[in-house]
Amino acid sequence: MSKVVKQMMIADLQAALGDCREVLIVDVSKLSAVATNKWRLDLHKKRIRVMGVKNAVAGKALSDIGLSGVRDVLSGPSAIVWGGEDIVALAKEITHSVDTIKELALKGGAIGGTSLDTAQVVSLSKSPGRKELLSQVAGCLLGPGSQIAGAVRGPGGKLAGAIKSLADKADAATAG
Repeated sequence: MSKVVKQMMIADLQAALGDCREVLIVDVSKLSAVATNKWRLDLHKKRIRVMGVKNAVAGKALSDIGLSGVRDVLSGPSAIVWGGEDIVALAKEITHSVDTIKELALKGGAIGGTSLDTAQVVSLSKSPGRKELLSQVAGCLLGPGSQIAGAVRGPGGKLAGAIKSLADKADAATAG
C-alpha cells in the first residue's frame, strides 16, 4: 500500500473519530456478515460506531490524536468501537454484546494514553456511568441542605409560631 493511501486512511479514521478519546477494540472476524451487520445496526441505534481497521494504520492514526495506549491491544483482526454516552456506557454495551454473541471477542481499549486490557474493560463496565455519578453527586449535595431545612422548619417553625402568637397578643393588647 502506498504512503499516500495510508495517509488518506489515517485521515479518514481520525475524521470519523472526531474528538473522541475513548475507544474499545474488538475482534469480529469470527462473526458472519449477517450477524456483524445486525450487531452494527443495534449499536448504531445507541450512537455507537464500529470500524474495521488495519492495525498499523489504526495504531498510527490513534497515536497521532493522543490514543497511544491502544497499540498494546492492536494485534490480529481488529475493529475499533467508539461513541455512546461515555466510556462506561460503551464498555457496558460491548461487554453485553460479547456475552450475548459468543463469536465476538473483546481485545481491550484505550482512554487517552492509557491502555485497557479485557479485564479492565469488564471492570469499567461494572462501574457507575456519567448519569449515575451525577445523580449521586446531586444526592450528596441535596442531603445536607434538606437536613438543614428540616431542622429549621422543625423547632425553628415552632419558635416562629410562638413569637408570632406573642406579637399578635401584644398587638391586640395595644389596640384594645
